[in-house]
Amino acid sequence: MSPLNWISLIKLNIMLLIFTCILPTSFLFLSLSFFFLERYYLFQHCLKNIEENEGGLNKFSRSYQSFGVHRCVDGGLYGKEWAPGAEALFLTGDFNNWNPISHPYKKMDYGKWELFIPPGPDGFCPVPHGSKLKVVIHSKTGETLYRISPWAKYVAPEGKNVNYDWIHWEPPLQYIRKHPAHKKPKSLRIYECHVGIASPEGKVASYKNFTYNVLPKIKNLGYNCIQLMAIMEHAYYASFGYQITSFFAASSRYGTPDDLKELIDIAHSMEITVLLDVVHSHASKNSEDGLNKFDGTDSCFFHSGPRGTHSLWDSRLFDYANWEVLRFLLSNLRWWIEEYGFDGFRFDGVTSMLYHHHGIGASFSGDYHEYFGLQVDEEALVYIMLANHMVHFLHPECLTIAEEVSGMPALGCSVAQGGCGFDYRLAMAIPDKWIQIIKELKDEDWDMGNIVFTLTNRRYKEKYIAYAESHDQALVGDKTLAFRLMDAEMYTNMSVISPLTSIIDRGLQLHKMIRLITHALGGEAYLNFMGNEFGHPEWLDFPRKGNNESYHYARRQFHLADDQHLRYIFLNEFDRDMNKLEERFGWLASPLAHVSEKHEDNKIIVFERANLLFIFNFHPHKSFPDYRYKIALDSDAPEYGGHSRLDHNSEYFSEQFSHNHRPNSLMVSGFVFFVFSFCFSYSVYC
Repeated sequence: MSPLNWISLIKLNIMLLIFTCILPTSFLFLSLSFFFLERYYLFQHCLKNIEENEGGLNKFSRSYQSFGVHRCVDGGLYGKEWAPGAEALFLTGDFNNWNPISHPYKKMDYGKWELFIPPGPDGFCPVPHGSKLKVVIHSKTGETLYRISPWAKYVAPEGKNVNYDWIHWEPPLQYIRKHPAHKKPKSLRIYECHVGIASPEGKVASYKNFTYNVLPKIKNLGYNCIQLMAIMEHAYYASFGYQITSFFAASSRYGTPDDLKELIDIAHSMEITVLLDVVHSHASKNSEDGLNKFDGTDSCFFHSGPRGTHSLWDSRLFDYANWEVLRFLLSNLRWWIEEYGFDGFRFDGVTSMLYHHHGIGASFSGDYHEYFGLQVDEEALVYIMLANHMVHFLHPECLTIAEEVSGMPALGCSVAQGGCGFDYRLAMAIPDKWIQIIKELKDEDWDMGNIVFTLTNRRYKEKYIAYAESHDQALVGDKTLAFRLMDAEMYTNMSVISPLTSIIDRGLQLHKMIRLITHALGGEAYLNFMGNEFGHPEWLDFPRKGNNESYHYARRQFHLADDQHLRYIFLNEFDRDMNKLEERFGWLASPLAHVSEKHEDNKIIVFERANLLFIFNFHPHKSFPDYRYKIALDSDAPEYGGHSRLDHNSEYFSEQFSHNHRPNSLMVSGFVFFVFSFCFSYSVYC
């Protein structure tokens, strides 16, 4: 441990010890300090072992350069696998007419096997680009198994086959990036997206379609980051990309690896950061085209027995204490950054990783005993620390995000501080709160204080990504905000030619208000799932037996937001201008907002952030038209489907009249609200 790290931890422990001396009831704080010290020691111990036994983290995490199969400089082929439960390994495929024993691997120490095939008589590689391969494994139980290498770079099904084939991918001409990645954005505005559904047509859309038809829309909307889902290969499309079968392969159903590289390259030319939704919390149970039982045992890569299976997801759970599993997962992260140019990761299922109970049946109340103790999987926690340390040490420009629901303390603190090292964590309580409010409460019963509490309740010095809804709320069985607010009337009354009903009017206004207050008050970054910005109708459902393999709901109808005769355009343009305003003022990168008003009777929320004044009127029928200031964004404007109740040509000034502990204030129709930096206010009416 470096002296600086020791000093930081010693300071932390001295502070906690002082708390303990002053407050006898705070013995818990001293206990927590030891938990953090223990975690940091375990991390340092593992890192030291890697340095001493593998030549350093840099070399260890580049194992994708040796494992799998690779064309050698002399034209030969080198192969390497880890299969500790195997009796013998062979490579077979098109190159040897599928002879299962002609090309054996040589057994090495620690369950590793290697193979070298010399170049052909013509000097070329004996396994040409695009040919099919399989690893043949003779198990200790006498079985002969045909497997895909865990390190396979490209897999695809042939015809209507369900199982995937391993296709050797080493094109003679590699894709050359034209545009360098840019620096981390100070304000992160994330567009969560899925390549396969990014088309109004009922089919699997392509990387090319996304590159040339969707990226320009995202750029125009003011988002500076995309989070790509379902990129790691998954045999079952309806899993939404969360049942991974080949960890090093980009999904072939959208196109080739070069197509994905071009997508990322073009995104970088638009100054858009590209994040991968990475799944290291579990893996598909598939064995013929997945990791499961690769060497014929249930313990290769995963825990053996019940500990190795997730009871709800019906998937396999990694053994994070296993040396080769660490090599595999760390190298996997490095591969996506260096081979494809990704700028970071959103780690899925972190709660499942952190606890032995995987969050199943757990109701997290916030009590610190829930986060420290025997229920915590320290092996998984150390892997998370290693992963974040590696990403940030070797690629400081990269970002990492945690999808974590329990509220684990220090998840978003640096590893040097004893934290897990994530740059951001998702504020997962916010969408749940909006759903609960809309489902259970009448408009006049909305609790302003509770809304503000939910939007501002986050751990000190940890950065949160706020969102009103994500892909979770769009899936079949749930409802988007727009659908909850307007429901069946979205099918009949979204045309500007039809009368504006009270349900559509209320839905449009609340959709805008909910998203802006979440954007401005809820965190240090913002996320939106594709299509939700304009209130995409209906739900998201992938083709499966339950819907007769239909693609009808596995698409995004972007054309609705471009139609001048439909009210979706109002929501789309408001979302764009909301992001553009944030880009101009940078409230996401600013200190926490100062909330000065939570008026329950008038349903008013007022706060200031980034030299802007935000005023929200959630009252169902009471308006306050006499605001005094210059308006920068108004959801009641006609271009956003509003009613034009405010005069945008007037400019007023605040008075030196103290109110709500602020030196200046302004009068709003008989109610006094503060203004600290008199640049902007936001007002909206239902």
